[in-house]
Amino acid sequence: MQFPLSFWDISLWLAVTAIILLVTSELISPYYGKSKITINKQNLRNAALIVGILFIITVIVRVFAIIISI
Repeated sequence: MQFPLSFWDISLWLAVTAIILLVTSELISPYYGKSKITINKQNLRNAALIVGILFIITVIVRVFAIIISI
């Protein structure tokens, strides 16, 4: 059985998720406006950074694969 997502799909999903998490963490800032969201901003930002780092790792793997194939 083959995995339905390619490496490119996972990389794109990680990039979009990181952007959404980072934008959300900035929008729930206490200085932006009154929000009654009980999400911890630091945890949200940490999750965005972790997903962003995973995206960078997938980009490095793809670049490495391109260099080796030449």
